[in-house]
Amino acid sequence: QVLLVESGGGLVQAGGSLRLSCAASGRTLSRRVMGWFRQAPGKEREFVAAVSWSGAGTWYADSVQGRFTISRDGAKNTVYLQMNSLKSEDTAVYYCATSLIGRELGFTRSYDYWGQGTQVTVSS
Repeated sequence: QVLLVESGGGLVQAGGSLRLSCAASGRTLSRRVMGWFRQAPGKEREFVAAVSWSGAGTWYADSVQGRFTISRDGAKNTVYLQMNSLKSEDTAVYYCATSLIGRELGFTRSYDYWGQGTQVTVSS
């Protein structure tokens, strides 16, 4: 069992920044890919970013490339999503997730544990 708890969401103006955190506990996370997804009202959950267990590999959705940065702190079992230059279309509930299989990372089916989500609202 893996428990994921997100924090750091909130209300921010367009062009601003937020940093999300995801604290993980439970089974060893050393071989797991960690990812962030988001879901806006009326839309499907979509991939945002992922990071390998070592932190050396990162992947991003085209819509956030160059604006968002994912990172992880192995000692703290925590994953971060630094979000800069936020746009109104970034408004969504952001979910942290973890994948054991470590492939097809853009799909929700590749992840076996999920957090409860944290709301990010960007006002224009």
